[in-house]
Amino acid sequence: MALSAQDPADRVEQLILLTERLTELVAIQAQAFERHRPHEAAEQLEEASRLANLYRHESTRVRADPSLIAAAAIAQRARLVRATEAFDAVLARQGRALAAAKHVTEGLVRAIADEVASQRAQGATYGPGAASPPLSAATAITLNRRA
Repeated sequence: MALSAQDPADRVEQLILLTERLTELVAIQAQAFERHRPHEAAEQLEEASRLANLYRHESTRVRADPSLIAAAAIAQRARLVRATEAFDAVLARQGRALAAAKHVTEGLVRAIADEVASQRAQGATYGPGAASPPLSAATAITLNRRA
């Protein structure tokens, strides 16, 4: 999928609209993560993915061939720069929100795994001289410290 621009000014205008819409969607997702409601972020996922792919494709094209937008008015290109800066800021915000959500999720998984391990460690022994069963490191939950 690519933009079908008539001229450099049209291409810049379409890039501005694309960037602004993508910024709006990413901001909505970031807010959802900040409110601890990731399911709301998922509602925007399909459109955001489609637009992000188009944005990636078009920005790669423009980077490879700057003449695609060079003839557009300087004021219009400045608007594109501002839209891109706003998009970068929202991406950074979303990154922080995702990192916080990941940290909370990892903490919950660790707490659950620790509780499961402590419950398993409390083996019941009966009778005089009974020994505790050997502790097993295997649990139903696998932790991946790199995730």
